[in-house]
Amino acid sequence: MKRFILLAAVLMLSLSVGAQDKMLSSKQLMTWSLYPQAKMRGLQFVGNTNQIAYVQDTVLYVGNPGKTKARLTLSALNKVLAGAGMESLRGFPRCTVLNDKELRFNANGKVMLYNMAKKTLSQVAKYPTENASNLDMEETHYKTAYTNGNNLYIADGDKVFPIESADQDIVFGQSVHRNEFGIEKGTFWSPKGNYLAFYRMDQSMVTDYPLVNTTARIAREQPFKYPMAGMKSHEVTVGIYDAAQGSVLYLDSRHDESVAERENYLTNISWDPEEEFLYIAKVNREQNRMWMERYYVADGEFDTVLFTETNSRYVEPCDPIRFVPQHNDQFLWFSLRDGYKHLYLYNTDGTLLRQVTKGNYEVQGIIGFDTKGENVFVYANKESAIGLAAYRVNLTTGEMTLLTPAKGTHSVVVNAAGTQLIDVYNSVENPGCAQVVDLKKGKVLTTLYQLENPLKDYAMPGIKMGTIKAADGVTDLYYRLITPPNMKAGEKYPTLVYVYGGPHSQLVTDTWLGGGNLYFLFLAQQGYVVFTVDNRGTDNRGFEFESCTHRQLGTIEMADQMEGVKFLQSLPYVDKNRMGVEGWSFGGFMTITMKLAHPEVFKVGCAGGPVIDWKWYEIMYGERYMDMPQENPEGYAGNSLLNKAKDLQGRLLVIHGAEDNTVVWQHSIEFIDACIKAGKQVDYFIYPHHEHNVRGYDRIHLYEKMFDYYETFLK
Repeated sequence: MKRFILLAAVLMLSLSVGAQDKMLSSKQLMTWSLYPQAKMRGLQFVGNTNQIAYVQDTVLYVGNPGKTKARLTLSALNKVLAGAGMESLRGFPRCTVLNDKELRFNANGKVMLYNMAKKTLSQVAKYPTENASNLDMEETHYKTAYTNGNNLYIADGDKVFPIESADQDIVFGQSVHRNEFGIEKGTFWSPKGNYLAFYRMDQSMVTDYPLVNTTARIAREQPFKYPMAGMKSHEVTVGIYDAAQGSVLYLDSRHDESVAERENYLTNISWDPEEEFLYIAKVNREQNRMWMERYYVADGEFDTVLFTETNSRYVEPCDPIRFVPQHNDQFLWFSLRDGYKHLYLYNTDGTLLRQVTKGNYEVQGIIGFDTKGENVFVYANKESAIGLAAYRVNLTTGEMTLLTPAKGTHSVVVNAAGTQLIDVYNSVENPGCAQVVDLKKGKVLTTLYQLENPLKDYAMPGIKMGTIKAADGVTDLYYRLITPPNMKAGEKYPTLVYVYGGPHSQLVTDTWLGGGNLYFLFLAQQGYVVFTVDNRGTDNRGFEFESCTHRQLGTIEMADQMEGVKFLQSLPYVDKNRMGVEGWSFGGFMTITMKLAHPEVFKVGCAGGPVIDWKWYEIMYGERYMDMPQENPEGYAGNSLLNKAKDLQGRLLVIHGAEDNTVVWQHSIEFIDACIKAGKQVDYFIYPHHEHNVRGYDRIHLYEKMFDYYETFLK
């Protein structure tokens, strides 16, 4: 018997060890099941109550935290839909639970209300399901704005109001300014649903850029509008649709009709609570001045400039003003004027009442307010530059209370009263957790879930987070170091530097896998060290940290990246003779920049969708960070990779999507030509029908392509 127990124990141990030695395959790199998956979806508070609701599998649960009950199943909902002559749903729809009886959801192009007590279904709005995009529904009267082609439509009951373009170069109701300045959409409903503000973009003056559709029998051109740095930009105005009158007017946003005025950026549109005024953060094309302007809704006339912001480098408003509940004469504004992104409280006459938050950290977003408008709930990285926590901030005193003390990155929902929150978070060590917290008592009411490590059966690489000094010798830079599992003492491993390095990025975060992905783990399992450092020029570390690269993109970034290389070369297990660098987009630009400047360090480089010369990049982004080519010829020339192709040594693989409308194909084609003229060999690969990113199943092909390259030339 003892012998049997011993044999069983040995067998169990061997099974355990074997289970933890599983290796990722390239086919699994797009397998989302290997990322932490929460069964609960749509976590929310119910109306103005402390009850919570969520969907688990195909069932809706509602109730007090820790005491929820099943209220509606998908099969029961489909039975009701069938009775109304509607198609069945494959999965439980995303829904808003309005109270303990009613929920709202979208199905088959209709907005429906379902009464769970009476088991009755009613339609409150409808919209087309074909050829409709950019849907935007207001929640007072359930009117819906949507676009079809370049045209904008407003559906109100059975009526549809069209705002149509007679010119194919005029676009209504879509995002403008190449999605810069925080712009993600082109329609903006007023608080009471009586008006719709929308963008009108005239692109007729912008040069057509050719893309080619090669799937046709005879390849045909498919041009699109691409405003390049230093060239003519599109012109934008803002319209207002009056639902009661069924009429449209346009704001008087061009005060002097100059060319400069026509090219201003109209950003961060917001309404006042009474729908009397529309607020716009207007930015000049030079992007060194912002005017907070107010317009009358009744006639579109310009009212006043509430305040201005200027900076010798650039200003970049990315958040609309937020009015304070119960204080309609006060609003909050985000600004980096003191060097970090903070909140400022203004009166509607333009008087600055006070700076609400202060310190060497960044407030990254507003979550909401309490009912009296005394406190605002925000996200900030005050505790850790690579984490994100939720805080309650008193608008009068500025007192800041941490609400999510657990280490990591948090996403929260606060109830209407501001007394409870649902906290969903993860960290390098924690795959994911969700809790309901009582803010008055400061205690967890219930833990909704704690996820297990989905990779627990795999040979897990080491993941280390830390800091090194930047090239200035003062600034801390955060890095992520992924090492092969079961490294052998005295053995040296090929090492890959994965880089992005551009504005509005932060790759090293206190999240699951440290902000990395399965591709990095796969490489580590195959015997590679994978390293990433966020250089100066990246996000969430203050204005000086990000903007010090102004007019010289690539210079300071590379200097900081090379400090990371020095750190790597100090590690006993890093093979100095087998180092590679990889990146995409701005990271592709950085990859080639580093490979050409330091051929003695990088044996191999792999650059995807790379910017080669900033004069070929778009106006909004390019001119913010580099100014116009006419204004900064030395900066453009000094950081152009065309001028450095002659320095290429070793192996470089350049990859590009042939239909890239972000970093156009011209970049890499001209770089290849420069290499040919310089007598330099370079490897090149095209993804014929992809835009800036290789998506879908083809991404596995991309991973395998890069891995094979490293196996051949680096390992």
